[in-house]
Amino acid sequence: MKNMSEHNHNHNHSHEHIHVQTSKNLIWSIGINVIIVIFEIIFGLLSRSFALITDALHNLTDVGSMILSLWGEKLADKPQNEKKTYGYKRAEILIAFINGSILLGVVGFILVEAGIRLFKPEPVSGITMMIVAGVALLGNGIATYLLQKGADKNLNLKSAWLHSLQDALFSFGVIISAGIIYVTGWNWIDPLASIVISIFLLKEIFSILSEVISMLMDSVPADIDFAKVKTVLLEMSGIKAVNDLHIWQTGSENRFLSVHIEIENMENEKRNELIAKIQQSMLANFKISHTTIQMISVTEEQKLKLNCKHCN
Repeated sequence: MKNMSEHNHNHNHSHEHIHVQTSKNLIWSIGINVIIVIFEIIFGLLSRSFALITDALHNLTDVGSMILSLWGEKLADKPQNEKKTYGYKRAEILIAFINGSILLGVVGFILVEAGIRLFKPEPVSGITMMIVAGVALLGNGIATYLLQKGADKNLNLKSAWLHSLQDALFSFGVIISAGIIYVTGWNWIDPLASIVISIFLLKEIFSILSEVISMLMDSVPADIDFAKVKTVLLEMSGIKAVNDLHIWQTGSENRFLSVHIEIENMENEKRNELIAKIQQSMLANFKISHTTIQMISVTEEQKLKLNCKHCN
């Protein structure tokens, strides 16, 4: 049977391996997007396709967002110190907020410009547009696949993945548009594709920004029922009251709980067993790995004449 130190060593080694792989995937994705930007700008100008230039602009913001995400991953690995007792875990949230805000701004700009082009369409080369968008789709598809690993567990990586997914969708939309333009000559399809895809992605952008703001406000994580946590604690043998319960997170993988608990009179050994039981329950049921528990009996509270003012 493995002892605790072996378990922690293996966990840290596994966590470090995931971060290294994530960083490698981000570097590959940055390189792919730089090539796509150069390729699409050159041929976008030659074919006079607003959709291609729009796609190049998206990829350019992707490069910036992925560099920020890479920086965030490096920061997240820095140890905590006396000034930053949580370490740099919130870097993930701040960078996701910056990425989401940039993405929102880019989509807003595209909607305005595409709206103008919709009423004043310009002639575009459908065949050139189709070939270039096909190459871009391949590159964006590879980058999106690389970033997908871990995106569900890391908000910073999720925002970078969303940037890349957006570009893959744009490239796909440009191919469809180019085919229609080539067959029909309807140049207004070019800006229309930009508008449709931008509207489709606004929901995901607002979802990320909403989640980020909740974390910055130290809100209870969305998948945790505050009342249920309190009920689970109150149902434990020996606990008489639960006060000052706070649940928050500093990143996608770092959840914290602090609580003031009134207990029955019990020996220290029983107290320690109760603390261990609480920690195990919070981790197993709510994925809360950091718990701070203030525990006092009613008798002790009266004897010490403590006047506790509880917030909940």
